Amino acid sequence: MPPVVYQDKCKGCGKCEEICPGDLMELNEDKKAFCRSSRDCWDCMACVKACQWGALETRIPYQLGYYPARLIPKMGDKQIEWTCIDINGKVDQFLVKTYNK
Repeated sequence: MPPVVYQDKCKGCGKCEEICPGDLMELNEDKKAFCRSSRDCWDCMACVKACQWGALETRIPYQLGYYPARLIPKMGDKQIEWTCIDINGKVDQFLVKTYNK
């Protein structure tokens, strides 16, 4: 399931395009991100984590959470803040430390 791209938030920086390991993210003629082959996306979330504008979001596949469940990461220097929204709108947030240098 490819990421949802909020066109109004996309600034056209291209970070999602650079980081996508499947080379699936592109910028259209308006410099807005899109996934060029949604069936090939394997939900690695690299693009979602790279977007500093919050323009990309992962929708949890129906096998795991049903629509409209969402999982939203917010990258920090030493941690990732995850926001999970279940199908009933309940919000849970948690932090995961990263060990990247």
